[in-house]
Amino acid sequence: MTAVPFLLYGTDDVETRPVRLKAGKLEADLANGNLRTIRYDGTEVLRAISYLVRDRDWGTYSPAITGLKIDQRDNCFEVSYQARCDGPQSERLLIDVRIGGTGERLEFAAEAVAERGFETNRCGFCILHPIVGMAGTSVVVEHVDGSIEETTFPDLIEPWQPFKDMRAITHTVQPGVSAECRMEGDTFEMEDQRNWSDASYKTYVRPLALPWPYRIAANEPVRQKTTLIIGDSRALGSSPVRTSAGAVKLEPGTRSGVMPAIGLIVTPEEAEATLAAQELLADIAPQELLFHLDPSRDHDVIEALTHFAAVAAVHTGRTTLEIALPCKHAPASETAEIARQMQIAGFRPDAIMVSPSVDRQSTPPGSKWPDCPPLEEVYAAAHAAFPSVRIGGGMLSYFTELNRKPVPAERLAFVSHCTNPIVHAADDLSVMQTLEALPFITRSVRARYGNKPYRIGPSTIAMRQNPYGSRTMENPSGGRVPMANRDPRHNGRFAEAFVLGYAIQVLDADLECLTLSALTGPFGLVAGGREPSVVGSTRPLFNSVRTLAALAGAPWRACRSSSPSGVLAFLAEPNSGAKLCMVNLGPEEKAVDLGAFSLVSDKAITLEPFATKVLSLAD
Repeated sequence: MTAVPFLLYGTDDVETRPVRLKAGKLEADLANGNLRTIRYDGTEVLRAISYLVRDRDWGTYSPAITGLKIDQRDNCFEVSYQARCDGPQSERLLIDVRIGGTGERLEFAAEAVAERGFETNRCGFCILHPIVGMAGTSVVVEHVDGSIEETTFPDLIEPWQPFKDMRAITHTVQPGVSAECRMEGDTFEMEDQRNWSDASYKTYVRPLALPWPYRIAANEPVRQKTTLIIGDSRALGSSPVRTSAGAVKLEPGTRSGVMPAIGLIVTPEEAEATLAAQELLADIAPQELLFHLDPSRDHDVIEALTHFAAVAAVHTGRTTLEIALPCKHAPASETAEIARQMQIAGFRPDAIMVSPSVDRQSTPPGSKWPDCPPLEEVYAAAHAAFPSVRIGGGMLSYFTELNRKPVPAERLAFVSHCTNPIVHAADDLSVMQTLEALPFITRSVRARYGNKPYRIGPSTIAMRQNPYGSRTMENPSGGRVPMANRDPRHNGRFAEAFVLGYAIQVLDADLECLTLSALTGPFGLVAGGREPSVVGSTRPLFNSVRTLAALAGAPWRACRSSSPSGVLAFLAEPNSGAKLCMVNLGPEEKAVDLGAFSLVSDKAITLEPFATKVLSLAD
């Protein structure tokens, strides 16, 4: 049965299916002029080769493509097109693209010209290597000076560029098969995109140590080329045996733990709406409410705290106040003033997470760190102002900033950060693939902070704050837009699947609390309106959040999936009885084999696109 696109994606706009390009054992998907899921003999070699143009806020242009020609033959393919990026002040960048593939070689060449010049933060190729099965493995890097470095892909997430001044990079695809990626036309370097929860290592053009934004000079062509060269030393006929696609097999695993508490974020703008929706709040019964306070904004702090107190009064669980401390004055005086305002408002949270407001902005490689009081001073001021409250720290932005500016955690009751899946790309595949990066993020946090209580969130598909530019991107047409403050998929089953998949991927982290939404507003579980009163007013992800909240504190056990990029699952054992929780992460129906679970009555089921399912196991 075909699902209505709006039910899946929150929009009737469906992404155009990619064109499959084939040349012998080499395959690639052509999507929006770029190459995705590049495979050799059935194994993913590169996640993508893309020619990208970024604006001064690191937003990615969506170029208009004309003159697309695709010539597909038995053992080769050729693609050509012209692309146009329209910038501010009527600036225009024209790009001529040529792509060619044979059995063991792929070339992607581009020439960009701007008649009047063009401002950009980045213009050129980005090459993505996958992370699963690649992290920690050997790689050979050729630098622009001709020197050769034998090293490894980072295992724990590298905060800064692991490789610089690159001309080529070679890795092993499978025994007897190597892949060399050669970049021409500029100097390239690599960043560990797992920092942003992207499921890739990204090799990109123009070192970040150079100034940005910069201008492409008028009528001076910028030429670049990326070449993928496959080396296959295996004997003829020795390709691995491929099993035909069939049902995804799930079976019990060995890892286990305790389900985290589930939180909801409440902002001053949504506090009254949250209070009006208190029946739904009681229905979800989250263990934590996370209140956000930014004293540097225009809202009245006492009024905001008074609304927070009203919401907290109808909540049966714990409360945390996260403070973006302005640090315009001494931290001691600012925290003391907030404590005074809290007392007036009658707001008494169980915990406070404090972070300097300036730390919400990224400090890229080569940039000057902004003025900020020492974090030790900030945390000491919080302890003095709120002596009977648990004090947490970390970042109100993303793991990237926590990885680049580690916090002194000795006096902290917990560490926290967020993630966002649309920093670099917003297509459906890229967003869902970010789930692959989450275990690497949590493992990297645990490697630094040990068993310190650990929280994540709020983490939503839409971006609540942009550390990498002056603003989040407006999205009035409801498209799939990187860094947008609204995302249509939040309204569809896509988000329901994303939320449950997210929770499964961070189970090993032993989180104290996981926050994946608000109750109301653009990041909320309620679809529009200020006074919801019917079940139909809830978004599909309401189901996942309510399920997770009901399982909080229960023992869990991992499940192994024969296709973890397609179907994820776990076993939970709340007091009400054991449950098998499953999610289909893809847009196609999935047959699932449950034969390994002796207490499941239906040994074979079908999961609809982006569907979640909870099975109660028989006694």
